[in-house]
Amino acid sequence: MSSGNMPKVKGRTSLVVIVGPTAVGKTELSIQLAERLNGEIVSADSRLFYRDMDIGTAKPTPEERARVPHHLVDVADPRETWSLALFQKAAAEAIAAIHARGRTPFLVGGSGQYIHAVTRGWTPPAAAPDASLRAELQAQAEAKGPYWLYEELQKLDPAAAEKIDPRNLRRTIRALEVIRLTGRKFSEQRGQAEGPYRTLTIGLTRPRAELYARLDARIEAMFAAGLLEEVRRLLEAGVSPTLPAMTSIGYGECVAALAGRLTVEEAKAGMRRRTRLFVRRQANWFKADDPSIHWFEAGGHPLSGIEELIRNFLEKEKTP
Repeated sequence: MSSGNMPKVKGRTSLVVIVGPTAVGKTELSIQLAERLNGEIVSADSRLFYRDMDIGTAKPTPEERARVPHHLVDVADPRETWSLALFQKAAAEAIAAIHARGRTPFLVGGSGQYIHAVTRGWTPPAAAPDASLRAELQAQAEAKGPYWLYEELQKLDPAAAEKIDPRNLRRTIRALEVIRLTGRKFSEQRGQAEGPYRTLTIGLTRPRAELYARLDARIEAMFAAGLLEEVRRLLEAGVSPTLPAMTSIGYGECVAALAGRLTVEEAKAGMRRRTRLFVRRQANWFKADDPSIHWFEAGGHPLSGIEELIRNFLEKEKTP
């Protein structure tokens, strides 16, 4: 079912991008497309980087990864922190290697910041990290509560705050750090060059009620599959609950449940709330009226239509 070698292109490398909210169905669709179009998948989901965090991240199964090569999955220890810059470099290397093999690279994920960093040639703000300022901000968070800094960011730069999880203290501190060091809004300082790739972006969507039902079912399935035990193993292995990887949706709630601060049902409810907020933030990155995104209803069997669109995209750039 392969389409043969990826066509040689004039100029920039062709890149197929698949975006959409969490649990919409990106994993299975991207695997099916990659199987048909001689492709390999580069994950742009920041939660899939970390080893031993499989259930709570809805990581592609070993069977799914055996069907199509996947990149940037299980590439870091949970004790590490993968920065946006590190991800950009690794993604660029993976895409170049896929292209060199004559195959089609698929960039797949729901993390808008990571998708745009690759496709739009972002460069991070120039302000260098300031250890003393970070320590000051961390101390303020500990003294005034975990959301106090986020509320400060909302006042200073609403556009930046809109795209940051209130529980992501590391990113909140970085945004405030840049604002204080430069006197300018963090949201206005992200450099952007011409995108390094010729891209076709496919967006998957579902009615909100249907998506929420899928999310709820996924959360129940995670607990049935042993999410609490997965988190327990990570803690027993010495992974601190304060590390960025462990603040991912589901992991913080399970840490609290294991410590007796939440019941299991309260942990599930917390996951549902945070996931719905995350879906709304994803919509801020991938807007329904964005003319660069070709939207398809995930429940409407869109595979053949998307495959034809991608084939036409690749055909246009064949060298005569």
